[in-house]
Formats: sequence, C-alpha cells, structure tokens
Amino acid sequence: MKTFLCPTSAALILYTLLIAACNDQPKAANSTASQAAEYPVLTIAPRQTTLFTDYPATIQGQQNIEIRPKIDGYIETLYVDEGATVKKGQLLFRISAPQYEQEVRTAQADIKIAQADVNAAQMQVNKVRPLVEKGIISKYELESAQYTLEARQAALAQAQAKLANAQTNLSYTSVTSPVNGVVGTFPYKIGSLVSSNTAQPLTTISNIGNIYAYFSLNEKQSLAFTKNTKGGTIEERLASLPSVTLILADGSEFPEKGKVGIASGLINTQTGSVSVRATFSNPGNFIRSGSSGTVRIPGTIDSALLVPQKATYELQGKHFVYVLESTGTVRSTEIKVLESSNGQFYVVQEGLQPKDKIVVDGVASLHDGASIKGKSINADSLYQKAS
Repeated sequence: MKTFLCPTSAALILYTLLIAACNDQPKAANSTASQAAEYPVLTIAPRQTTLFTDYPATIQGQQNIEIRPKIDGYIETLYVDEGATVKKGQLLFRISAPQYEQEVRTAQADIKIAQADVNAAQMQVNKVRPLVEKGIISKYELESAQYTLEARQAALAQAQAKLANAQTNLSYTSVTSPVNGVVGTFPYKIGSLVSSNTAQPLTTISNIGNIYAYFSLNEKQSLAFTKNTKGGTIEERLASLPSVTLILADGSEFPEKGKVGIASGLINTQTGSVSVRATFSNPGNFIRSGSSGTVRIPGTIDSALLVPQKATYELQGKHFVYVLESTGTVRSTEIKVLESSNGQFYVVQEGLQPKDKIVVDGVASLHDGASIKGKSINADSLYQKAS
C-alpha cells in the first residue's frame, strides 16, 4: 500500500526543517569562535637596549721579531725547542764560524805588536828629550821621536778597533732572543748553512704579553662611526668607545676585555676599508700570534622597538611579523631591522609603531587574516630572560 502526503503536510515538514537549520547556524559559528587557537602576544614599547656588531679579526702579537743570522756559518746547536717561551737575552742558537775565532786571536796578537812599538817609541822620546834640553842634539830629533810615538799609538788604537770588530763578529755566533716571547718554527736544523742573505729567518719570536686584533670598517661603517660617536678627533672618538670583546675561533669568549686604541688614517683604495686595532691583555700567553677571531663592539640605543627574532619570519630576504588587529585577526607586516642585533632581538626601524601587538611564538602556523585568541605576555619578563 502506498502512502501519499498531501501538499499542505509536505510544506509544513519543509518549514520545520528550515527553522531547525537556521537555529543551528549560530551554534556552529559560536563553536568555530570557541575553537580559535591561543597565541602569546607582545605589546611593542620603546626601551633601552645594547646591540653588538661583530668584525672578523686577525690576531698578532705585540711584537713579531724575525731572528736572522748576521754572519755565515753552520748551525751548531739549538738551545730551545719550537714553541718554547723564552726570556730576553736567552741563548737560542750557536753558529759554527771558526774564522771569527781566528780573527780574534790575530787581532790580539796585533795589539801586542802595536803595544811593543808604542813602548819602543816612548823610550826613544824619553831618551831624546834630556839631550835636547841640554842642547846636545837638535829639537827636531825630539819632534821626530814624538811623531813616531803618535804613529805607534795610532797603530795600537787601530789594532784595538780590529779586535773589537772581531769580537763583535764572534758574538754573532751566539744568537739570543731580543725580547720575551714565544719561539716559532725552525726552518733550518743543526748542520744547515745560513748567512745574512738567507731567505727565511732562523725563527720568529712573538711577544704576546699583549695581543692586537686587527679588523676593518668599510667606508659606510666608518662614516657612521664618525657621526654617531662622541668626540672632536679620532682619538677622542676611539677613547669614548666601550670595552670590546674577543670571540675566539671556537666561539668562546676571551675573558679579558679589550680597547680599540688606534685606527688607520687612510682608506685602502683597493678594499675601501679602514684598518682598526683592538688591544687585549694576554695573561699566560693563552692566545698565539697568527690566530683568528671576532671583535664584538657593543652599542647602546636609548629608545628602540625590540622584536624577538622568533616572532619574525623571512621571505625573499625580507623580515615579517604578524600584527594582531582589534578584530582578532592577524596581519602579515613587513619590518625593516638594523643589521646588528643583541643575538635574540631585532631593532625595528620601520613597519611597527609603539602599542602594536605582535604574535611572539608559533608564527609558522599562521597565515594572513587568521583568527586567533591573543594572550598578553609580560614584556619585562621576556626581555629579562634574554638579558
């Protein structure tokens, strides 16, 4: 048996279903709103911050002195090892050069001969003088004897000068350290023939009680330094800089603070940069000459808009953040930041204003126009954790 609904009953059923559907729509909308994800939100406000600018540096000792032979000869003895710490005047090498010993002996013999000639000439003067005084012989005999004495004395002085020169040459066979420092490598070993014309030095002594970290500023950085640093002269500007930090090759921080003390007065036309030097004390000779590192210079900004680096994302080399609108949706906003940072925050130059609210964490899961539930976080605690 088939059952048929009359047109009036069908219309009544359709109306009932339509009313029920309309009643369910607000519930669905309320359900969607209640499911909006919660994100931490930071209200931007100006505050003082310290930024760090890093410069790659090469490290040199206070003195790097090449030790070169002054005479020709064979290396006879090595008194120290490579890398040893030596004192000023300490013996490093001995060069075998017997000819200089012979020259000393010859000069000593010449002095004895010259001294004997002087004595003989003096005796002649002593002999002639009383005879001249008594008028027995002419005074010219006395003058002649005196001139002979002066000639013999000059010959003695010349012999003594030759001895001093021979002794100086002989002293060059013993090579000593001119400063306190650390010994470098030995390109020549025992038995090697060396001379004053040898291409390589016998070794290099590095005085590393203080070390110099050399780094460069490009022309733009140099101009910014001149404009932003107090002082009328370059010396005054450098003196006003705070202490700097040396970051070693392994990423660790050298415990001694340094001071930027000198800068080149010329811009290198090939590189377009200015050479700058920072000086660090080096107790215990911890850092060796020839090392590399990074000079980190701090700078203080009194009123800066800081954005956590984790709150940003990059797209095609540009930085963006999500700003929370009053409607509860987020807007992707491009920001321009300073090149230097303090390691965890960017300083915003353009794109944000004080009192703007940005999403701090979880930005990877957001998109432009997404609805979120913002949870305000304490700015002081956030910056304190990063300090």
